[in-house]
Amino acid sequence: MWMRNRYNSCVSCLLDLLQYSSFSVQELVLCTLMKFIQLEGKFPLENSEWRDSYRFPRELLKFVVDNLLQEEADCTLLITRFQEYLEYDDVRYYTMTVTTECVSRIQQKNKQVLPPVFQTNVFCLLSSINMPVEESTLGNFLVTKNENHEEWKPSKLKEQKRVFERVWMSFLKHQLSVSLYKKVLLILHESILPHMSKPSLMIDFLTAAYDVGGAISLLALNGLFILIHQHNLEYPDFYKKLYSLLEPSVFHVKYRARFFHLANLFLSSTHLPVYLVAAFAKRLARLALTAPPQVLLMIIPFICNLIRRHPACRVLIHRPSAGDLVTDPYIMEEQDPAKSQALESCLWELEVLQQHYHGDVVRAANVISRALSAQESDVSGLLEMSSCELFDKEMKKKFKSVPLEYEPVRGLLGLKSDITAEHFTF
Repeated sequence: MWMRNRYNSCVSCLLDLLQYSSFSVQELVLCTLMKFIQLEGKFPLENSEWRDSYRFPRELLKFVVDNLLQEEADCTLLITRFQEYLEYDDVRYYTMTVTTECVSRIQQKNKQVLPPVFQTNVFCLLSSINMPVEESTLGNFLVTKNENHEEWKPSKLKEQKRVFERVWMSFLKHQLSVSLYKKVLLILHESILPHMSKPSLMIDFLTAAYDVGGAISLLALNGLFILIHQHNLEYPDFYKKLYSLLEPSVFHVKYRARFFHLANLFLSSTHLPVYLVAAFAKRLARLALTAPPQVLLMIIPFICNLIRRHPACRVLIHRPSAGDLVTDPYIMEEQDPAKSQALESCLWELEVLQQHYHGDVVRAANVISRALSAQESDVSGLLEMSSCELFDKEMKKKFKSVPLEYEPVRGLLGLKSDITAEHFTF
């Protein structure tokens, strides 16, 4: 009993040192406590209640996780060090269970509101979890598994997914900061949805994020794409909302490539109404008038691909009489594509771009002056083009002669025919 008390006192002191000012001390303490967890599993402090049962030192792990998820101190650096222990299947499983309890406890303590620093710590911990894909890969345990205990939950992929889903849902049901909202949405489609038992539970979260607007709506597209195509999500106003996201700012956000990649996927179906595709093409063409050249090199082929997929939209490039910005029947301010009158207009904006100062943009816009080929243009390599890349590309070009004047010189004083011998008589 005396030895037990000394050991408990030692653990208590180590837990206090997890908040020490020096990171090297925190790191050493964390490694020591995880070693204690491993040894407690090998040499249990208490006898098992059932023969051949398995006992993981869950309480000690709970104390460690609680100290990592501080309400006022940023522990992201120490959590990053803890990440290597999350590769153990048993540590991962029990970390997720105790994190769910910790979130619930802090929620009750703070009247349903999670402190911002606590949110950051929880996200750092959860985003560090690498979930297994197949059950056959489950076998890396910090505490040696009893061979007779076949139904142990951490060894079952179904149970791992269940607690993974539970901990994320317990965290995402709270109001998050805008920056954290973006971080969650960035990893949602790759690191969260594929490992959930019921991905459809994320419908409310994603639709709410999609309705927020701005960059958050752009980032929610990835998750919605998975739910719509793989889990039969019905979102009646999806295309209307997607249409409203097409603003001048969309060309300048850092998620531009991701947005247009997904927009290309959503508009690839040949079963979309003609008025809808025409509205997207027309809105992009109008926005192209003020877009930078590196964006135009992607937007123009994008518009042409829409017309190739939907031959009924060819009227937009074959109607010469819909004129200019004043007489154009298209209503740019209309948020509903069905009411924008895009089909009654034409893509005169592409003709304007044929007078662009950048040669590559002119060549891209000249495509509409010829018969469109049936083969779609590959825009994947143009999605992430930056102004620096475009500038470097221009710098590598070799010119044989560089024009120095707007008009070529035709004589010393004017036309050569005007220069006669009498001009040189004395």
